[in-house]
Amino acid sequence: MPKYYEDKEEDTRACAGIREDFKACLLQHDCVVKEGKLPSECLKEGHCKALQTSFFECKRSMLDTRSRFRGRKGY
Repeated sequence: MPKYYEDKEEDTRACAGIREDFKACLLQHDCVVKEGKLPSECLKEGHCKALQTSFFECKRSMLDTRSRFRGRKGY
């Protein structure tokens, strides 16, 4: 289990797992750590793009009216 799950309250919000992975990716990226840039600046440069897309898709599935009948995807 990744270290950011230890000694932490469980987040019951939707897409919580992807949110944590996305946050960890940004905060541990060389762009933030070595270059001292803000995470928002690193996002504009295209870092952690796959997790950003996954998080977006998860949040979008919450607003999708079809998912009201089918249920949310297994994120």
